Amino acid sequence: MTTSPTTITTSPTTTAPGPDLAAVKAKQQKIWSSGDYTVIAGRIVLQSELLAEAADLRPGWDVLDVACGCGNATLAAARSGTRVVGVDYVPELLARGRARAAAEGLDVDFRLGDAEALPFPDASFDAVLSVFGSMFAPDHHRTAAEMIRVARPGGLLGLVTWTPDGFIGEMFRTISRHVPPPAGVASPLLWGTREHLAALFGSDAAEIRTLERTCVFRYASPEEFTDTFRRWYGPTHKAFEALDDTGRAALAADLTALARRWNRNLDGQPVALPSTYLETLITLRTPTATS
Repeated sequence: MTTSPTTITTSPTTTAPGPDLAAVKAKQQKIWSSGDYTVIAGRIVLQSELLAEAADLRPGWDVLDVACGCGNATLAAARSGTRVVGVDYVPELLARGRARAAAEGLDVDFRLGDAEALPFPDASFDAVLSVFGSMFAPDHHRTAAEMIRVARPGGLLGLVTWTPDGFIGEMFRTISRHVPPPAGVASPLLWGTREHLAALFGSDAAEIRTLERTCVFRYASPEEFTDTFRRWYGPTHKAFEALDDTGRAALAADLTALARRWNRNLDGQPVALPSTYLETLITLRTPTATS
């Protein structure tokens, strides 16, 4: 018996090309190399210390800090007695991390590497951390998969991520109204939602625990906040560079108004800006033995 080949007819469709994530990442690298992130990182040291304590890091553990920047979480893990490696794709920030570790007499390994292609074998670490870091990688699922891959079965993932409804979330939306983000790239602020974290890690997790915390940015005035982030924080620094004089004045005015609106000090100055973030601890599954 012979059969006639089946012909499948489809209607012509137009599919919009996806974003060039490699190009997005290259641009991001330049963004985070601009300004001086260590100035901002110096104001969010406590969040790494709290994560290290919540994760109950043990002396002798092998720990990885993904997108480590200048090493806040890397150094917090090292102070807990762990063997820790910090990975980032910005050489200047790694150099700052090494200098900080040397100043404290901490034995820390800082390496150049990509959060979406971590340069380690499978199951290398007892704990994998990321504080305001992995959330900015353009491919969320690939980044999460890499963090899971390099962690040992039953290991721990610890994340600190800005929430979309907090001050930093609104700051990014304010910037986006002046300088739109790359089309088709998922917002980093999704990492600050329980739903997105469950989608990224849930199938590999035995348990996901989240806690919303607040850190407070303090400045002498709303204008000082704007000037500090404009000069030192890569995403804001580059946003101002992308605008003409009129656009820069408008963005500065909007950021200053944002700080004034979020200020919890009723007398107006100085300003205290409560910024919510999500602290997440994920315990990975241990494979079940089969007979």
